[in-house]
Amino acid sequence: MGDQPGITRDRLHGAAEYQGRGFELIDTGGIVVDDAEYIPSQILKQARVALDRAEHIIFLVDGRSEITAPDRDLARMLLKLGKPISLAVNKADTGPHESLAHDFYSLGIANIFPVSAEHGIGVDALLEHVTAGFAETPGEERRDAIKVAIIGRPNVGKSTLLNVLTGEDRSIVSPIAGTTRDSVDETIVRDGVSYTFVDTAGIRRKGKTRQMAEKLSVVMARRNIRMADVALVLLDASEGVLALDATIAGYAHEGGRGVIVCVNKWDLIAEGKKTAFERDLRDQLKFLDYAPVLFLSAKTGVGVTRIFKAIREAYESATKRISTGELNRFVESLHFEERRIYYITQASIKPPTFVLFTNRTGPLHFSHIRYLTNQIRKRFGFVGTPIELKTKTKKD
Repeated sequence: MGDQPGITRDRLHGAAEYQGRGFELIDTGGIVVDDAEYIPSQILKQARVALDRAEHIIFLVDGRSEITAPDRDLARMLLKLGKPISLAVNKADTGPHESLAHDFYSLGIANIFPVSAEHGIGVDALLEHVTAGFAETPGEERRDAIKVAIIGRPNVGKSTLLNVLTGEDRSIVSPIAGTTRDSVDETIVRDGVSYTFVDTAGIRRKGKTRQMAEKLSVVMARRNIRMADVALVLLDASEGVLALDATIAGYAHEGGRGVIVCVNKWDLIAEGKKTAFERDLRDQLKFLDYAPVLFLSAKTGVGVTRIFKAIREAYESATKRISTGELNRFVESLHFEERRIYYITQASIKPPTFVLFTNRTGPLHFSHIRYLTNQIRKRFGFVGTPIELKTKTKKD
């Protein structure tokens, strides 16, 4: 949200319910009819997809101002669709603005509802009218989808990858950096497994986000990382591995998310330079030694299908639980002399967290943490997820 116009660009989907009647709500970017500029034309393209699917259209206008030519153009376009339309006159719910709502009848839309979106006034009447013909939806149990956040710098191909993974144009793709501002999500089912992909806005360095829309995009992108099960860290092979790539990958690692590194535009790298690129990648992202690296081209689709298997493996590892009995047998096989480990238990998942009960106080040295973490991975097969170790002192 924000007062600056043009923040919403892609279609934003959300499940909603009113009086037991469930429906999907689609928020489109601001539509300007017959605007030849690239971004407005792409917003209109995305909006047309939503309009084609819609059972009912809510046309939202600003009740504080007079009717404009773009309002009339859009009203004519919507009326041609032949679908039920409600006109919601926002910010015209109280005082002198309420009389302005009547002026909007000139747009040719019969059902007009003065509302205040900020305060929720008038929304019930609007929803009662819009959902009157919708069937009641009984509650159904469903398996939660694996939530996957696509993160990376601006213009590395996140929106293109989302479109390829979901099989439709869900995000606006543009050579203009920063086109995606909202977090755009889409759920698909593949081989019986549900995936919800979230295309986040490109994350910039601190100090490079002067505009409010860009600052908001960074906040929302980091929020989606925290809410995800797995993060796809997307890099641009043609630009190499930059310091900002490592910073963004660190957000996912520190949040305990499953992590998969995806190197996009791999087809642009000469064969003789690929080995050196891989070596530099592992050197720059040493803290992600547990994360699989996939080389692909979102534009051509080469290598993209392997992402689904990697996501499943990372998610299964991140949610895996090891019994205390298995961990105790593991302890017996360890050759660890820094201190005595009485036993280990798993405390939580996402990330898998293990508590070591030992005979000494104080944290383990980094090298000892690394050794134990590698041994746990080797024994139990944790792939694509960070592991946390905690120590507690226990007397003999």
